Amino acid sequence: MVSSPDVSPRHQLKQQLQAFAHLSDEDLRLAEDHWTLRSIPRHEFFNFRNSVCQYIGFIVSGLFRVYYVDPATDMEHNVAFVPEGTFLTSLKSLVTQEACPYYIAALEDADLLVISVGQLHKLYEQSHGWERFGRLLAEQYLVLHQAKAEAMLFQTAEQRYLALLAQFPGVTNRVSLGHIASYLGIKGPSLSRIRAQLGKSA
Repeated sequence: MVSSPDVSPRHQLKQQLQAFAHLSDEDLRLAEDHWTLRSIPRHEFFNFRNSVCQYIGFIVSGLFRVYYVDPATDMEHNVAFVPEGTFLTSLKSLVTQEACPYYIAALEDADLLVISVGQLHKLYEQSHGWERFGRLLAEQYLVLHQAKAEAMLFQTAEQRYLALLAQFPGVTNRVSLGHIASYLGIKGPSLSRIRAQLGKSA
């Protein structure tokens, strides 16, 4: 979902919360003072490795990547790309309040509305709608991470590339081919061969 300059960030958030978790007007009213607008420049971080994630963000505009660094090689490995219209967090770290093993960095200048885990827990106590939001978010993250793990096990690199294009149209216009190759678990030349065979340029 690409943000529109004619729609305010809070209205975008309201629309997404209603669509995602069917929150009522009362649920939304309970939380309206808890969301804070935050801007993150390109290459800056939403969350650092070995820090505890304290926030959930709703991406109003921009694009993030989630990645880890192999301590043996210092190589970066991309885990996910997270575009606008999506909720962003390190869920395991947020829930357990233990250190996150990943970096979450902006690939583009980004604007988010963020809410702290403490405020979210208060909303859980006040509203079944917000409890439903937390459950659905956890389910969504579980499905996405299991699907990525299964893709690495059972799909070819070409199948993974086609799935990425279907899930994220225009990804090659916003993400470098090096980052895409890392996400797919292949080297750059292998991705170039796949793209040439498919005749894909976008």
